[in-house]
Amino acid sequence: MTQARRSRFLRAYTIAIALVGWSAILLQLVLSLRLATSNGKSVAAGLVIYLSYFTVLTNILVAVALTVPCFAPATKAGRFFDRPGVNTAIAAYIAVVGIAYSLLLRHIWNPEGWQLIADHLLHDAMPILFLVYWWVAIPKGGLRFAQLPVWLLYPIGYFAYSLVRGALTASYSYPFIDVSTIGYRQAMTNALLVLLAFVAVASALILVSRFDRKHPSLERG
Repeated sequence: MTQARRSRFLRAYTIAIALVGWSAILLQLVLSLRLATSNGKSVAAGLVIYLSYFTVLTNILVAVALTVPCFAPATKAGRFFDRPGVNTAIAAYIAVVGIAYSLLLRHIWNPEGWQLIADHLLHDAMPILFLVYWWVAIPKGGLRFAQLPVWLLYPIGYFAYSLVRGALTASYSYPFIDVSTIGYRQAMTNALLVLLAFVAVASALILVSRFDRKHPSLERG
């Protein structure tokens, strides 16, 4: 395959999975707002609940990282989301979304209909699709373990936000950090274990990248 054909293929793949990501995000938004209003909450309250899930925030991050460099590569945001370190961090975040859901959450409820579709897209399809994108489209020669502390700021910030929001509203997005049920000690222990999972996944991606140091940059056109 010539470089030009490869670039066209990668661009098409990037746009396709961005569309899948945005579709899943919008579908989950509609479902979340519908549930909130049916429970007597306002649309604004439903939006806050929707944006309090790490899954939703991370899938939005993935969709933005796929979309902005494609359509606005010369902008500051486009250059930021085109950086290998940024994409590797996002790959680690979305991988943990899929792993954590499968290990900790999938067995505790049984979604049906459109919610089942949204769940599969957000927790199963997007992690796999973005990891493939990361492998085939992102140059990896500059990845370093020294970048890990910066990459962890996002999950640490999310956990801090969740605990503060939970203390104010008595509502937690995930049962493994539900202080009202399991207490602060167990919630913090669980959060630390998930944080270690981020470290493990990100470290694995850095190690894997050593096999792909000569990978060409993606021409988004």
